[in-house]
Amino acid sequence: MMHGRKIDSLALDNYQRAARVILANHLVTRTYPDRIALPLIRRWATELREDLAELFGYRLEVTETTARVFPIIDRLDAGKPARTPADRLFDRRRYAYLALSLAALGRAGDQTTLSELADQVAAYAGRVEGLELSTDRAADRDAFVDAVGWLTHRGALTLADGDAGGWASDPEAGEALYDIDRPVVFALFRPPRALQHLHSVRGLLAEEGSAATTPTSTAADLARRVRRNLVERPVVYLEDLAPSERPLLGQDRIIADVELFTGLRAERRAEGVALIDTSGRLSDIRFPSTGTLAQVGLLLAGEIADRVLDLDNPLAQRPSVADSGEALAAHLDSAIPESTVFAPLADLRLLDDALTSDDSPVDADADEEEPLEVTYPLIETTWVRETVQALADRYGATFAAQWQADVPGLTTEVVALLERLRLVHTVEDGLLVLPALARYRGAVVTVRAKRTEELFVTAADTYGSDRTGTEGN
Repeated sequence: MMHGRKIDSLALDNYQRAARVILANHLVTRTYPDRIALPLIRRWATELREDLAELFGYRLEVTETTARVFPIIDRLDAGKPARTPADRLFDRRRYAYLALSLAALGRAGDQTTLSELADQVAAYAGRVEGLELSTDRAADRDAFVDAVGWLTHRGALTLADGDAGGWASDPEAGEALYDIDRPVVFALFRPPRALQHLHSVRGLLAEEGSAATTPTSTAADLARRVRRNLVERPVVYLEDLAPSERPLLGQDRIIADVELFTGLRAERRAEGVALIDTSGRLSDIRFPSTGTLAQVGLLLAGEIADRVLDLDNPLAQRPSVADSGEALAAHLDSAIPESTVFAPLADLRLLDDALTSDDSPVDADADEEEPLEVTYPLIETTWVRETVQALADRYGATFAAQWQADVPGLTTEVVALLERLRLVHTVEDGLLVLPALARYRGAVVTVRAKRTEELFVTAADTYGSDRTGTEGN
């Protein structure tokens, strides 16, 4: 029996808060995500360790300075990219510098300077075909400082003296000294297999990734997969699941287990289930929220919902193509520098996988399962662009300055936000409208007029929206 059912009701809220923190962050340190998170996790370490294993199959390691969840990764997900301290997405160069920085810090002492770390990363980068770190190039320095900032934010590095920005501007005049927290460094990057032994990113996925379709899967295995989907995705649609998993999404006990563990409320519809996070401690995106992107996203969602409900102008319907992750895997595999792969062990791994695949029992009924035939309304790209432009014309004075001058860029970012929330799905000629978007229909906008004597306004003085029951995850 999970511990949540045995914890006193007065302490249950504290336990659920700890569960949300560790699920949301996977790594908790003395300073990340804040200074109260690690003591909270340590307080409930035993209970969390056993419940995470029972409900999701996750492994939790807790030390004096870190708490680390090792999830079961059985699919690729591009929806949670690394971001710079300024909230810009990491590109391939920043990811590479981050990985090489971790490698260098693993061999370093208790302190390092930014220039010393850059020199070491530059030496490693020089061994990788197509990668280079030149401190003479401002773009390289900026990317490297972003990677170091990511590590600093999580506590792997602590600035002891100097300024990284000064070094990025002029490495001859600026410098920064960092203390290295080695337990955090080691907790950050522990892949299940040595990367030099892999020809494909698929080798990092859990071996049970296809367990849902094999006869060796137990009911407990399938239940864990369904629970993992509930806490890892903003919305779980029936079509996301394997045929053998779909009936479990409707079982009260499975939903109740996740609700009890997280303290969240599940919203259940015919198409699927979403956990509603009013706490803001499990979601990496709070929606609705403040800020131009979130506000325009809510407005656009409302406009899309109205368009779908317009019976006088029915929309075309189109089936959604399930995202198997194959395209993303192929894209990542194309970037693997084959010169760094240790071929003998990589080829041995491929042979082992082939033998396992050939010898594994086959479920005769698996191929007979009919896929879900689900279609969704199609919103054309032109309509989306025109609608965002109309919103900009009406409310543009309240937008952040960067978006007032870049409505096409605003459109791209807002659509990306809605797609991350699994409210729409981008296709070549438009957007497929997913069922969860309907909960944001009828958005009401209130614009606060700026008083003439005001020279500056706060974020709260920009336009906002007011809806009931829209706190989504």
